[in-house]
Amino acid sequence: MAKVINGMSIPNLPWEDKPAGCTDTVWRYSKNPIITRKDAFEANSVFNSAVVPFGDGFRGVFRIDSYDMLPMLRTGKSKDGIKWEISDENLEWTDRNPEIGYEYGYDPRVIKFEDGKYYICWCNGVPGGHTIGLGYTEDFETFRQLESPFLVYNRNGVLFPRKINGKYAMLSRPTNPGGGGGLGSIWYSESPDLEYWGHHRDVMHPTSLGWQNNKIGPGPAPIETDEGWLLIYHGVMSSCAGLVYSMGAAILDIDEPWKVKYRTKKFLLKPWEDYECVGDVHTVVFPCASLVDADTGRMAIYYGCADTYVGLAFTTVDDIIKYTKENSL
Repeated sequence: MAKVINGMSIPNLPWEDKPAGCTDTVWRYSKNPIITRKDAFEANSVFNSAVVPFGDGFRGVFRIDSYDMLPMLRTGKSKDGIKWEISDENLEWTDRNPEIGYEYGYDPRVIKFEDGKYYICWCNGVPGGHTIGLGYTEDFETFRQLESPFLVYNRNGVLFPRKINGKYAMLSRPTNPGGGGGLGSIWYSESPDLEYWGHHRDVMHPTSLGWQNNKIGPGPAPIETDEGWLLIYHGVMSSCAGLVYSMGAAILDIDEPWKVKYRTKKFLLKPWEDYECVGDVHTVVFPCASLVDADTGRMAIYYGCADTYVGLAFTTVDDIIKYTKENSL
């Protein structure tokens, strides 16, 4: 049985048992979507958002596309990880250096690092384009923005939850000005101080055929296990009806995470339900956060649905690692 390393106990992890007769490795919450536009003030949509345990409950950083259709970040809190109170105000960065830039923000990832701080990565709108933003909080009240790790254009940044070989480590997906295909691979980068990043390594590419043939990108923070780093990622397929976003998994080497040990040939979750297929952007399943209870191995995955809602799905670390190893490219 796969073991979670350096994990935390989450006895109040949101959970629903697998439905009778279900043979899928990942299954949806029966009451999806858990967050809609009605759950936030003047929201056209709430999706692609990040969640972490905090205190006796949970905190989140949410992507809100408001009535001006400009994506911004807001915070939220929950007792059970399902019903959320989302702030009416956009997240504000304390003592922000205006030269760094923050015109808009979307698709956040949040991790609790080994130093106790909660680090936030997001796609940061800056003059002339978009890149990965980086900041942190210790209490979800005060937020501090750090220097941008990379030049434009880059998306889907996520920190590893601890240093690797003494360095901070991040996965990202360099892209082009339009954010489309052509630069659709996952890369690894490291830093001694969270300011200067280098030692960039190519991790994995889109496939020539199938559900991940257009571009791929890292999802929630990698999970440390005795099999390696478990990475949930999204893969995008080009179809005659447009792009289709699905969910897959990979296992990366524990000491050299740019080396892929296993990677799913088959998707884990694909847009099937109405709330995943119909919205501002059709046919999207976009994982951004996961909660893992180290005691049981249970995992709750939060994902964006059709660029409109937040959905919740479940699995276990053991099951997803087993599936990834048995169905690897």
